[in-house]
Amino acid sequence: MNPDRIAQAQQRFQEAFEAQMEGDYERAAELYQGAIALHPTAEAHTFLGWTYHFQGKIIEAIAECKLAIGIDPEFGNPYNDIGAYLIDLNRFDEAIPWLEQAILAKRYESRHFPFFNLGRAHLAQGLINRARTNFQRALEIEPRYTLARRALENLRRMLN
Repeated sequence: MNPDRIAQAQQRFQEAFEAQMEGDYERAAELYQGAIALHPTAEAHTFLGWTYHFQGKIIEAIAECKLAIGIDPEFGNPYNDIGAYLIDLNRFDEAIPWLEQAILAKRYESRHFPFFNLGRAHLAQGLINRARTNFQRALEIEPRYTLARRALENLRRMLN
């Protein structure tokens, strides 16, 4: 692969991420697509999927995550993202295997996310003990993760 193309792709990816963080999803999507055209990576497909999610294009977001997995099956983010998107669609049974794959992925820095999302799926299914266990596990990994802490507090209030 041409080092210049890789550098250009990385530059576009960075610009896309900045546009995404500023809420300019249309521009972010275009820049991620440009980065992918230059040098496809699991990260670029995953982040393009995340951008599509913010635009309400959930099916497209899932498709991008599947492309990311095809490039690097050891990258955990797209598995978690697919699970989270399926939860948003109330497809809890379908979400769970994706989240379990995220937990097992070799290359994944934010392991608390799939545990939290598993907790969300289990809670929606009425599996309170499993939900609690997953929220607790998310907090063990990342003690400052407020969403997991709130979910546990809400669960305790619900049960009392």
